[in-house]
Amino acid sequence: MKVLIVSDTHGKHENLRTILRREKHIDRMIHLGDAEGYEDMIAQMADCPLDIVQGNNDYFCQLEQEKEIEIGKYKAFLTHGHYYCVNMGLADIMKEGKSRGADIVMFGHTHRPVIQYGDGIIALNPGSVSYPRQEGKQPSYIIMEIDRAGEAEFSIKYV
Repeated sequence: MKVLIVSDTHGKHENLRTILRREKHIDRMIHLGDAEGYEDMIAQMADCPLDIVQGNNDYFCQLEQEKEIEIGKYKAFLTHGHYYCVNMGLADIMKEGKSRGADIVMFGHTHRPVIQYGDGIIALNPGSVSYPRQEGKQPSYIIMEIDRAGEAEFSIKYV
């Protein structure tokens, strides 16, 4: 199973189109907020099941602020991250994920990609497809691949 994880598209979709052409055959897509009203368009572009949560720039939408989903044998907690002070560190969001029984917590908001393992939980932030803030400022995303044994591997990729 191949899962595309993105965040913070902010209404700019050319890089997302490039990612979808490059990655092909996505089984599921996760968008971690700040779609800015384009969630239906993103769902059409993805052409696979889409899980999406509300970001701090998603005004007047009906998206959930947080979601808990199953991906293979993993329970994932999805949120944009701004309610958990992710700009100050990952302690709060990882604590929340653990309290919900999640194996993985996925968030956006910082526009900086992260894969962090700690205390029985994995924190994933794909960075931003449109407005990256990390050194080098390359648009980024994460691919989650689950092998035949059910084990997940994560990789940060750049546009």
